[in-house]
Amino acid sequence: MTILDAVSSVFITNAYAEPMSAPPQQGGGGLSMVIMLVVFVFFMYFVVWRPQSKRAKEHRDLIGSLAKGDEVVTAGGMLGKISKISDNYVVIALADNVEITMQKSSIVNVLPKGTMKSV
Repeated sequence: MTILDAVSSVFITNAYAEPMSAPPQQGGGGLSMVIMLVVFVFFMYFVVWRPQSKRAKEHRDLIGSLAKGDEVVTAGGMLGKISKISDNYVVIALADNVEITMQKSSIVNVLPKGTMKSV
């Protein structure tokens, strides 16, 4: 045995293969994957899809309940009073002699009566 062999035996250990007595065990099988998939679907339903559909329903109800004289806020942040309503559009009076026509879907909130005078 040379010095090189002695030094290498200190730093390098021998690797031996394990005997083939039994096949390796499978972990969990397909059932655990199905359970994780079901949990993921429920998570996506309660965290993403359900709140989004609830907000969409509330916005549809808001758009359906608009009436002439309501004070509203648009998606652009403008405050105005509804002066005319058609099927898909509303005419909003922003100030005296200033009216704009907008889509109903751009209205995001209905304000309490008298809010525009206090602003």
